[in-house]
Amino acid sequence: MTDLTKLKIAEARDALRKGDVTSVELTEACLSAIDAADALGAFVHKTPEIALEQAKAADARNSADAPALNGIPLGIKDLFCTKGVPSQAASGILEGFRPEYESTVTSQLFADGAVMLGKLNMDEFAMGSSNETSVYGNAVNPWKVDDRQLTPGGSSGGSASAVAADLCLGATGTDTGGSIRQPAAFTGITGIKPTYGRCSRWGIVAFASSLDQAGPMTKDVRDAAIMLTSMCGHDPKDSTSADLAVPDFEAALTGDIKGKTIGIPKEYRMEGSPTEIEKLWSDGADMLRDAGAKVVDISLPHTKYALPAYYVIAPAEASSNLARYDGVRFGHRASLEAGDGITEMYEKTRAEGFGHEVQRRVMVGTYVLSAGFYDAYYNRARKVRALIKRDFDQVFADGVDAILTPATPSAAFGLGEMAEADPIQMYLNDVFTVTVNLAGLPGISVPTGLDAQGLPLGLQLIGRPWEEGDLLNIAYRLEQSAGFVAKPSQWW
Repeated sequence: MTDLTKLKIAEARDALRKGDVTSVELTEACLSAIDAADALGAFVHKTPEIALEQAKAADARNSADAPALNGIPLGIKDLFCTKGVPSQAASGILEGFRPEYESTVTSQLFADGAVMLGKLNMDEFAMGSSNETSVYGNAVNPWKVDDRQLTPGGSSGGSASAVAADLCLGATGTDTGGSIRQPAAFTGITGIKPTYGRCSRWGIVAFASSLDQAGPMTKDVRDAAIMLTSMCGHDPKDSTSADLAVPDFEAALTGDIKGKTIGIPKEYRMEGSPTEIEKLWSDGADMLRDAGAKVVDISLPHTKYALPAYYVIAPAEASSNLARYDGVRFGHRASLEAGDGITEMYEKTRAEGFGHEVQRRVMVGTYVLSAGFYDAYYNRARKVRALIKRDFDQVFADGVDAILTPATPSAAFGLGEMAEADPIQMYLNDVFTVTVNLAGLPGISVPTGLDAQGLPLGLQLIGRPWEEGDLLNIAYRLEQSAGFVAKPSQWW
């Protein structure tokens, strides 16, 4: 078989089961592609020895009833702890950290026979929307329309770039405010954030614990369903993990959405939104209508408060979670001068180890949690969050099955264009995605078109809690109707 790296997970699974290809062949093809793609900055810790060992084990286990991911080469975001392999969360403060344990999500993937090609680039501690805050340097979007290097989005930028460039068949991502869905939209792939609690957070370096959720980033909806089935499940080591059975998400993909009700929220019509985004959204609604769904206008009145609430809650939780990185037990420790005490050690270590964006968010978070400001900011943001969740609950109670919105306010922008401006401009990239995290809902980004320059654009579907199967099926229908097959031309 030629072009093995271009296979989707479902295609590779079928080829492996038939014996048309081996996992070792598939893995070697991906490893070669990775070695030739350093210009993308996607893979930051390559693990060829581990990959080939896992591939050989998968080939030995191969049979017609082997798990769907048996022998499938994947990339793992650097936020997931992987035993004996550097797991730095793209931060200088975790330099040299090699965990003695495996995250629950990667343990489940490996138990199903998945192959780890290496660790993927990301924004430092998942804080960013463009993959420009990484200690490893920028990840680069494989899509190119002019002389500029474009962002693959963030924080799961390395995952998005690697999947879009066919360096791996799928990748893990995490989503705190859009970090799976926005990069998926920027690179023309599919990314799903499941309901909060569906995937264990154990062994994933924490950013904001009440918002973080892992999910797959894949070449299409079917692959997302296959990978998500393996990643989900109850984990007693995570107190927020839901003790619910995991359905076979792939089996839910019938493409039949007749009688489904799709909501279009009026609050997501932003002033100054590009006409291309508006047209994409309108066309997406028409596609679902043509497939037999009922499309209705809905209102989510507290949407306008979502970004401010998110940028109080997320930094507050980050400042608490990142307090443990102090140079004492693991990771980077600053060189001290004679007379320096423990306070100086903390100060110098954290000043050297954390990048500017992380420092900014830690300081904002510490401020909103401080005496005198806790009620004014943090408590108020929590109340707003409850109102945002109530808006969604009301819409779903009224019979809406899923909500259709744009995934991003624009196509991918050039690296360096936004970061040098006001950081708030960068935060506005999350305008369509943060509500889903605040409400703990599942959301999926599906590529549905190209802008005038030829860059991919995505639409987002937001589902009912725990109804990922239904959400994936509606996304599958949208994917079929949109017929998006564009791929980036290889320049790297």
